[in-house]
Amino acid sequence: MEMKKRVSLELRHRSPTEVQELFLDNCRSSEGKIEGITDEFSNLELLSLINVGLTSVADLPKLDKLKKLELSDNRISGGLEVLAERLVNLTHLNLSGNKFKDISTLEPLKKLPQLKSLDLFNCEVTNLADYRESIFKLLPQLTYLDGYDIDDCEASDSDGDVVEDEDEEEGESEDFEEEEEEDEEDVVAEEDNDDDSDSADEDGEVNGDVDSEDDEDEDEDDEEDGDEDSSPAKGEKRKRDPEDDDEEEEEGPRGRSVCGSRASCQWTGASSALRCTKP
Repeated sequence: MEMKKRVSLELRHRSPTEVQELFLDNCRSSEGKIEGITDEFSNLELLSLINVGLTSVADLPKLDKLKKLELSDNRISGGLEVLAERLVNLTHLNLSGNKFKDISTLEPLKKLPQLKSLDLFNCEVTNLADYRESIFKLLPQLTYLDGYDIDDCEASDSDGDVVEDEDEEEGESEDFEEEEEEDEEDVVAEEDNDDDSDSADEDGEVNGDVDSEDDEDEDEDDEEDGDEDSSPAKGEKRKRDPEDDDEEEEEGPRGRSVCGSRASCQWTGASSALRCTKP
C-alpha cells in the first residue's frame, strides 16, 4: 500500500490536528521519500515509519510536538540535519537497521537538546572501535544508547512509562489494601457468626439436658405411680385367683401328707381344706 493511501486510512475520518500517534509501518514510499505527512499534524507525538523503504528524511515536515520517531529498517545513510531543524522536541530516535557507517553522519543530532534515547542496532557504525564511548561523547545529552545507559544499565521504555508504572503500582497497592480490609471484615463477621452459633448450640445443649432430666424425672414418677397402683394397699388381703387353685391341683401340695402316707393319699380342694381319701 502506498504511503499516501495509508495515511488517509489511518486518519479514520479525523482531522490531522486530532492525531497524536501515527503508524505507517510496512507501507511503500515513493522514491524513498516521505509522503502524505504535512505540518497539519501539529499535535503528533509519535510517528512510526518502520520498513517503508526510506532513503531520505528531507520531506519530513516541521512537527514541534513530536517526541518519538521510529525509522528502523530503512535505507537512510545521512541527512539528519532535517531532524535537528524540524523536530526540536524529539526525545527518542530509532535508526536501527539503516546504512550509517561513520559517527560523523550522526553529528547533526547534537542540535537535539531533548534527545534521551538513540538506537543504532544493525548499523555498520556499531562495529567501530569504542563505538559506545564515542557516541556518548558526541551526544552528551543522551541517557540511553541501544537500550543501555553509559554504565550498561538497561533502559525503561520511556520516562512517561515509568510514571505510569508508578501510578499503576500505587493503584494496585491501594486496591490490595482495600481487599485486605474487606477480608478482615469478612473474617470478623464470620467469627461473630461462629460465636453466635456456638452460644446457640450451648444454650440448646443446656436446655436439652434440662429437658431430658425433666423427662427422666417424669418417667420415674410414672413408674412409681404404676408400682403403687399394681401392689395391694397395706392391710388388704390379696384376692385369690382361680388360676392359683388349678396350679395347686396339678402339682399337688409339697411335703408329707397329714396321715403320713407318701403315695396313697389324694388331695382335693383348696389348700385350706385338704382331705385324705385313703381307705
